[in-house]
Amino acid sequence: MTSVATSPVTRPATGTDPLALIDVDHVRFYVANAKQSAFFYASAFGFQVDQINDLTTGNRQSAQYLLTQGNIRFLLETPLTKDHPAADEIRRFGDGIKDIAFTVFDAEAAWKQAVRNGGTSAQEPTTRSDANGSVTTAAVHTYGRATHTFVSRTGKYALPEVKQGAQFMPGFRPFGAFALNEWNRQHPCGLKFVDHAVGNVEEGKMNRWVEWYEHVLGFSMFKHFDDKDISTEYSALMSKVMASGNQLIKFPINEPAAGKKKSQILEYLEWHDMTPGVQHLALRTDDELASVAELRRRGVDFLTIPEAYYQGVWNRVDAMLRQHGHAAVKEDHQRIKDLGILVDADDEGYLLQLFSKPLQDRPTLFFEIICRRGSQSFGKGNFKALFESLELEQERRGNL
Repeated sequence: MTSVATSPVTRPATGTDPLALIDVDHVRFYVANAKQSAFFYASAFGFQVDQINDLTTGNRQSAQYLLTQGNIRFLLETPLTKDHPAADEIRRFGDGIKDIAFTVFDAEAAWKQAVRNGGTSAQEPTTRSDANGSVTTAAVHTYGRATHTFVSRTGKYALPEVKQGAQFMPGFRPFGAFALNEWNRQHPCGLKFVDHAVGNVEEGKMNRWVEWYEHVLGFSMFKHFDDKDISTEYSALMSKVMASGNQLIKFPINEPAAGKKKSQILEYLEWHDMTPGVQHLALRTDDELASVAELRRRGVDFLTIPEAYYQGVWNRVDAMLRQHGHAAVKEDHQRIKDLGILVDADDEGYLLQLFSKPLQDRPTLFFEIICRRGSQSFGKGNFKALFESLELEQERRGNL
């Protein structure tokens, strides 16, 4: 067994902007049973069960499964003791996302800068090292239960090495033979990377967290949607989209708005112990039709889009594309309808998107599958159809 040293770290910062993001290092889920969750995400979404850190590697506190697909890395963590912080969170919130981690040049320097900017520390800088190199992590709290961890890597733990299948960090080992891994290599779902992550916060708190991302992490506002943009007969919400300086990742932040009935944001909060958190991850694909077809074949439950949506979508989308001199949607229109995919366009091009139903029994976390053909927006033209579909599901659950 490889020995792993864990110690506080103190290293001088480089001249690089300490908050410059290199990549989304990983997304950490707290789950009740990581072994079963790994099987679900491998079977339903085509992830490779790549590495593990558990009792067999000397971890007496938690079991951690690293799942990979394209440049997506999910870390599923289950507590093995009642004192592990994940134990209480799973009781309160069910399975969900705890942390979205960023690869940076110097994790300690990034953490220090974020704290100087007004952030609250969630974990002081710590380095795990062995003969292969080191991984330094440090974290700050964001909205509700969520955190952002800064990760810097050296030696064989450098991100380019990890992307090629190297050990994720000290303490992990290859998962070993697993029939689903070979099946997924032969039948890919085509998911490439995390496009954006949406956070739900309480009514009246959206601007507070917009300012947090501006001041603490140096993000800037990318888009703004109000209740006139995102509303139906029954519910509404407001959203502001924050983007990192290099637009590596975007964070829409949603809050509920007044409506006749309960919004999806309020439903999320009520089933999440009235605590803000990550509502959904958008996973990018280069081929929406192929990805959605494969995911549907695997049994992934997606929202049902009303038939009437397709009666008007092409006139709206084609008119927008012509207005801005862009080519028409190249994907087969009938196939898009058959797969229930949403289409939208703006001045930069078009996008294709579809949303899964909740991934667990509580109506909280879900995934979006998105393909961008120039458009960098979020499907504003689809909001009404999407929300009507969500409201149908809320009504089925008795939560509208």
